[in-house]
Amino acid sequence: MEHVQDILIPYENMLKAGMHFGRRKTVFNPAMQKYVFTVRDGICIIDLLLTQEKLKGMTEFLKETIAEGKLILFVAPTTQSREATKMLADALNMPYVLDRWIGGTLTNFKVINSRVKKLEEMERAKTAGELEKYTKKERTMFDKEMVKMAFHYNGLKKLTRMPDVVFVSSVKEGKLPVAEARKMGITLVGIVNTDADPKTVQYAIPANDRSKMSVDLILNALADALKNQV
Repeated sequence: MEHVQDILIPYENMLKAGMHFGRRKTVFNPAMQKYVFTVRDGICIIDLLLTQEKLKGMTEFLKETIAEGKLILFVAPTTQSREATKMLADALNMPYVLDRWIGGTLTNFKVINSRVKKLEEMERAKTAGELEKYTKKERTMFDKEMVKMAFHYNGLKKLTRMPDVVFVSSVKEGKLPVAEARKMGITLVGIVNTDADPKTVQYAIPANDRSKMSVDLILNALADALKNQV
C-alpha cells in the first residue's frame, strides 16, 4: 500500500478547531476508550495523535479504493458537515446524500435508482422545451415536483450501482445509512465521536463531529489528499 505523505493535519490546527473535544462522560461509549486521552471537566478528550494516525490510514484506503475504480457514497447526516461533504464528493466525482437519508437507498436500491432516473427525465424534458405544450398551472406543478425530486435525489445521480464504500461524516448521527450499509455488506468508513461505536465501521477517524471547524478540517484534508486520484 502506498504511504501517504503531507496529508496529516497540523496538531495546532486540530486544537484550534476543537477536534479533541469529545462528548460528556455520561454518554461515553466504552468502545472508544482507546481513543480517549483523558477526561476533563466531565468531557472526554480525544487523543489527536491517534486521530492523525487514523486519518492517514483512511486516506490510504480511499486512495486505493479510487485507484481500483470503486464507487464511494458520501453521507452527511449533520448540517455542519453538509457543505464540506458535498465539496469532497464533487471533487472526487462521487455520489452523496446530504441531511436526510432516504430509507431504502441501499436496501431498496432499484426503487431509489428509478426515482433518480425520473428526475433526470424531468430535467431533460424541461431543457428540451417539452413543457410548452402544457398549461401554465401544469408547468408550475411540474417545476415544484422537479425541485422536490432534486432536493432528495440530485446527489444520487452518480450512484449508478451499489457503492463499494460508504463514508459517513458522523457515525453516531448516521444510524440509518450505517445500518443499511452493514446489512448490504458494504465497507463503512467515517468520523466517530466518543459516544459512537467505532466497531460499526471498518475505518474510523476519532474526532469531534459536532464542530463544523473540526469536520471541515478533516474533509478538506481528505479532498487535498485525494484530488489527484481522479
